[in-house]
Amino acid sequence: MVKIEDFAFSPPSLTVKIRTAVTWLNKDDIPHTVVSKTRVFKSKALDTGDSFSFTFNEAGTYEYFCSLHPHMTGTIVVESASHAAR
Repeated sequence: MVKIEDFAFSPPSLTVKIRTAVTWLNKDDIPHTVVSKTRVFKSKALDTGDSFSFTFNEAGTYEYFCSLHPHMTGTIVVESASHAAR
């Protein structure tokens, strides 16, 4: 889980295995979004207590940001099954 708190994503970088669902939870008292820089995923505006989940079915590095506050950035690194088994 990635928390949205104090105008930041925590943790700022998360490594998961392929086919993992990642959930973002807004703990700030203003709305935020979660948007992939390559538009692979995009949430609606998340109010306090709202969450957004996305399942990563392809290995790679996914950079994302809050479209309302573009200085807020994060990264999800998805490892393939073969890479994770090493």
